[in-house]
Amino acid sequence: MSATITPPAVSIPPGDEMHAVHHQPGWIRRYIFSTDHKVIGIQFLFTTLLMMMVGGALALGVRWQLAWPWARMPILGDMLFRTDGGQITPEAYTMLFTMHATVMIFLVVIPILAGAFGNFLIPLQIGAEDMAFPTLNMLSYWFMWPAIGCFMLSFAYDGGPAAGWTIYPVLAVLPQAAPGSGFAQTLWLFGLTFVGFSSMFGSINYMTTIINMRAPGMTLFRMPMTIWGMFITAILQAFALPVLTAAGFMMLADRMLGTTFFIPGGLVVNNAPATVGGGQPLMWQHLFWFYSHPAVYIMLLPAMGMVSDMLACMSRKPLFGYKPMIFSMATIAGLGFIVWGHHMFTSGMNPVVGMTFMVSTILIALPSAIKTFNWIGTMWGGKLQFNTVLLNCAAFVSMFITGGLSGIFMAAVPVDVYIHDTYFIVAHFHYILFGSTLFGIFAAIHFWFPKMFGRMMSDRLGQIHFFITFAAFNCTFFPMHLLGIGGMPRRYADPYHFPYLEHLLPLNQFMTYAAIVMGFAQFILLFNFGWSIFFGKKCGRNPWNSNGLEWQAPSPPPHGNFDVQPVVYHGPYEYSSPVSGENDFLPQTEYMPRRPDQSQGH
Repeated sequence: MSATITPPAVSIPPGDEMHAVHHQPGWIRRYIFSTDHKVIGIQFLFTTLLMMMVGGALALGVRWQLAWPWARMPILGDMLFRTDGGQITPEAYTMLFTMHATVMIFLVVIPILAGAFGNFLIPLQIGAEDMAFPTLNMLSYWFMWPAIGCFMLSFAYDGGPAAGWTIYPVLAVLPQAAPGSGFAQTLWLFGLTFVGFSSMFGSINYMTTIINMRAPGMTLFRMPMTIWGMFITAILQAFALPVLTAAGFMMLADRMLGTTFFIPGGLVVNNAPATVGGGQPLMWQHLFWFYSHPAVYIMLLPAMGMVSDMLACMSRKPLFGYKPMIFSMATIAGLGFIVWGHHMFTSGMNPVVGMTFMVSTILIALPSAIKTFNWIGTMWGGKLQFNTVLLNCAAFVSMFITGGLSGIFMAAVPVDVYIHDTYFIVAHFHYILFGSTLFGIFAAIHFWFPKMFGRMMSDRLGQIHFFITFAAFNCTFFPMHLLGIGGMPRRYADPYHFPYLEHLLPLNQFMTYAAIVMGFAQFILLFNFGWSIFFGKKCGRNPWNSNGLEWQAPSPPPHGNFDVQPVVYHGPYEYSSPVSGENDFLPQTEYMPRRPDQSQGH
């Protein structure tokens, strides 16, 4: 006779057994100024997808100029530059790459990961009804719109901001220093401030929610990697963002109040004394990169967590090395705080300091390698589900490896001195933040779309979008390594006036054709996304047979998320478990008798 196994008793707070009928707010309160984390997450998602197309159009403007210098650019040139024939001017080119980076970093990658997926998934994956501070959560979204307004309005003044997305002084401080550093740059700084407040509101909410609102039985080491990625990212935001915000206020004071935090003494602009200063331009670089290097991991760690969850599900295997993955993410975050100086090797520094930054930067390769081998180990020998989700996750891993290997080159001071201001840096940056992060985002959109809207996206269209984007991406950005080694400088509107670079024009034209193909391929994603909301195949609660807690809720989840308070009995990666019976998955809410060899987390 088989003994009946009774799940251990888990205390549930009174009143949490079932959700009461909630008052239904009006349409505007429910869908516009909503405090429901799911609606806010979807609002972030729609907004960032729109801004992704804006940022992509600006990138095509950059590529157009490099392929056909000073030629008329159709449509975008007529709209933005208001010159005869829509020709790109040198000032307009500087504005293009400034605003492309601004839009893609501050209005796309960070808010789509932390804002869209963080908002939607955190309460669902930890078994909570909502965020800890719903009103603050709503404000985190609506503070994005003043930022978008400031950034977009800056196009109308002085030809737009033209000091680069790093806005180094003194170019970005003195209006008379260069075109595009006038009121447009002030608007840019206000936009950055609003984005900072939005991110800070979110980080406070995420940390509080994850620490205090986990479901009964959801210990820290039973949380999925998505939650760990969001949690560590929120900590990064909370400690690094105030530094950039303070620096932004200091620069605004220099521009508007006559202070001299970043303006040196004896400065002469256009053959005339600019101001009586006494500040340090290099201080801005330290403050800016103290935030902006951790920002690389703010853009990467959530994607790492989500890809870990998706790979385990699509491989039908437990995640390889769950705790080492957590510790490696925490190590990456910790090291990210002490390596900002590698962005300043060419600014000059004491050799001992340079050596310290170099060694600490190289050390990041160790936890990064742990994560890479764990992803490969998860897929190795698994029952791989060859669909859009798996393809994009595999692309994330491969692009992360490529970008990480190029990063080791730049960690070495003597190598970085040569390649720092070349297209080698552009290639590395895009392999990490486009090739890695955006492929992870594409996978996440397909994976969690059924939970958001109760329908499936077209896998055929998803695979077409993937293969075109993957091929076009590598044709666009891999040759940049060759350009950089060949000495092609970045941020030059016409580098071909250097005789030794004239032979690079055909390669730039090839890359531009690839970039155009990649840009138009994103309309496949947008069509698939929009069409599937209304006409996609309807699905149940758990179309992927995943173990995550979010799949126990209806699709889409109602207000309050769950029918009853979920109780967690084990970790989220019990795929192909011998105690799961006929299924190859075991949801976290199903009790599993603990074997002697099982770890606490599983």
